Amino acid sequence: MSSKRAMRQAQKQAYAKHRSNITNSKFEIKKKLLLKNKQEKKNKN
Repeated sequence: MSSKRAMRQAQKQAYAKHRSNITNSKFEIKKKLLLKNKQEKKNKN
C-alpha cells in the first residue's frame, strides 16, 4: 500500500472515531438526564 493511500485511510478512520465519540457522548448525556428525571419523579411520589 502506498503511503498516500495509508495516510488517507488513517485520516478516515480517525474522523470516523471522532464522529462516533461525539454521538456516543450525546447519548450518554441524554441517558443520564433521563435516569435523573426518573429518580426525581419517584422521589416526589
